[in-house]
Amino acid sequence: MTQLYHKDPMIVSLIQLSVMQLEPISVGDYSFWSLFLRSDWVIKGVMAILVLASIWSWVVAIDKFIMIRMLRRRATDFEDTFWSGRTLDELAVALGGDTRDPMARVFAAAMREYNESGTVQRVGSQSATHERIDSVMNLVINRELAKTEKGLPVLGTVASISVFIGLFGTVWGIMNSFRAIAASENTNLAVVAPGIAEALFATALGLIAAIPAKIFYDMYLTDIDKYGGRLEGYADELSAILGRKLTKGG
Repeated sequence: MTQLYHKDPMIVSLIQLSVMQLEPISVGDYSFWSLFLRSDWVIKGVMAILVLASIWSWVVAIDKFIMIRMLRRRATDFEDTFWSGRTLDELAVALGGDTRDPMARVFAAAMREYNESGTVQRVGSQSATHERIDSVMNLVINRELAKTEKGLPVLGTVASISVFIGLFGTVWGIMNSFRAIAASENTNLAVVAPGIAEALFATALGLIAAIPAKIFYDMYLTDIDKYGGRLEGYADELSAILGRKLTKGG
């Protein structure tokens, strides 16, 4: 049978033509790494940016998860200590210089302002002292919330622009496909497939970077808002306690 094929030029030509048409599709490697290596420098740049953005957002997300969990635990421990029945002066002595928790820093700032202002008997002076204590606590709260929000803009930026970067890679990959068609004057799938595959891969990377970043951004923004409300609630309670002490003259 082999000898027959070799003796018939028409059959040999048909076999060779069939192999040439099937070879690019059957042996083509469309793995992610191969798509990256085969793409031009523009698509490579888009893919690299999206991968780095995704990694960066995950690093920030993990850091925020650890931070918020630690803040909640420390806040609970401090509230348990604060409402344990000891006086404010005893709490200030027990706290000492240990102000790792934002609530502890709010307490320390309020007590420092209270002690420096002294206990006066005039109603106007008492009101002014109370206002200064409230202002000091608000400043500390704003500063602490600014610290907790550090890194959130990264998640917001990745969530908002990754899709558009991926879309740019998609458009560029499709343009490569059209250029390949124009150059070869052939609409065979083997000609179009590489550019389309690169385009779809860029789209997928954009979504992979944007979706988790958006989820983490919304989740942590809500958690920080709740924690901010917890800090403000504690500050209001401490302000009321110190206001009563000022009214009583110490």
